[in-house]
Amino acid sequence: MTIKSITNPKISLNILTDDEVRQIHTATLDVIENVGVRFPSPQALDILEAHGATIDRVKMVARIPGHTIEEYLAKAPPTYTLSAMDPALDLPLDGNHSFLGTDGCGVEIIDAFSGERRRSTKQDVSDVARVADYLPGIAFHWAPLSAQDCNPASRGLHELDAIWSVSRKHAQTETIVEAREMRFAIEMAAALAGGRDELRKRPLLSIMQCTASPLGQDGGSIEAGLLAAEAGLPVGYMTMASCATTGPATLAGNLVVGNAEVIAALALMEMHAPGCPVYYAAAQTAADLRTGAYTGGGPADFLFGAATNVLADFYRVPLSMGAYATGAKQPDWQAAVDNSLSAFMAVSTLSDMLLGAGLLHGSRIFSYEQLLLDCEIWDILHATFQGIIVNDETLALEAIRQVGPSGNFLGNKHTVKHMRELWQPSLMDRRPYEVWEQKHDGARDFAREKARKILTEYRPDPLDPRLKAEFQRIIAEAEK
Repeated sequence: MTIKSITNPKISLNILTDDEVRQIHTATLDVIENVGVRFPSPQALDILEAHGATIDRVKMVARIPGHTIEEYLAKAPPTYTLSAMDPALDLPLDGNHSFLGTDGCGVEIIDAFSGERRRSTKQDVSDVARVADYLPGIAFHWAPLSAQDCNPASRGLHELDAIWSVSRKHAQTETIVEAREMRFAIEMAAALAGGRDELRKRPLLSIMQCTASPLGQDGGSIEAGLLAAEAGLPVGYMTMASCATTGPATLAGNLVVGNAEVIAALALMEMHAPGCPVYYAAAQTAADLRTGAYTGGGPADFLFGAATNVLADFYRVPLSMGAYATGAKQPDWQAAVDNSLSAFMAVSTLSDMLLGAGLLHGSRIFSYEQLLLDCEIWDILHATFQGIIVNDETLALEAIRQVGPSGNFLGNKHTVKHMRELWQPSLMDRRPYEVWEQKHDGARDFAREKARKILTEYRPDPLDPRLKAEFQRIIAEAEK
């Protein structure tokens, strides 16, 4: 199995000048130092106070000196690898690759066979992970759905069990948001890696947590992240600040608020475990002015997708970018526009990790059709960002001389040699009109049939029964 990453693209985008990045950084430090960020965790406040922050224990707000933020962010490793059970599927976060992951954590699924929209289960988590394991465009897993038929106290562990039981790709959890459950997740990952020391060398699990905009953190997420940082697992914090509601109406102001939340959390991780791998994460948007809802698409999202990677590069840490998660209710024109443009903008600045494949309605509903269509978008981007290669072979002068005026290149040796390099769709419809007219089907129908085929036929090698039993033991312990 191979993973289709976008590597060293020839196309790039200039979204912020160096001076503009510096202005955002300076404004961010001003906010952190003079306004403060809320950390509703006594453990976090103790750490911050020990490193020079001014603490308001009643409001649980920390005002952290700007130079302290800069000092501790500088301790974060600029590059590292997200490990997989199969080393061939490892993901180097080195600034030269973009990898696509599934989205999470939806609460409903459109069944691939019945078309019914229903609540999600652990079996759905496993089935989606199995399809994602099959698809070369998907490089790593988020828990795509909530295992709602499982005990809430151990639901995140069940989701990891469902993924690791059917896939050897890297897993990144976004649903374990408190320290008690994180301890058990680390225990599961250590069992998979062969011990705590091996897990530190090869982190098979990475952690994503959300901030609480504006200018706040979630206490459970912070304490879970501190535990993961101690264990050497990569930890990221995602801002979802929304223009005009949880952030200023202006795009630059929203960037400042989100940036303050993220870098304050990452600096805390470095204070607690210097040198631990961390990453920047963002899914900022603009609120819908009619409803106040999170939109999951539009020009602001596309610009944020590129701008946050520039900020992550400034801080010399990888980025995980919420790119695909459309607000559309079904795999349609809106979903295609949202996901194509958001992914293009994120890849054009070489975001390390892109998220969102497969979910609709602002990350609420999973669709197999959308997952496969999103992979088609990724395939197009993969081909596009290779750019145009210019050398003696690609200029094809000898072939042009051989064919000459009024000929054709179909039978030329140069064509035979290079024709398979031309991108071909797997879902987009290029059939003659008359063929389509007979069936009136298209990409969405093709995606549904392909998903059904994968679900019916693809059976990856099962997890070692001893590991499976150990996972069940750990989950049972967590549920006591």
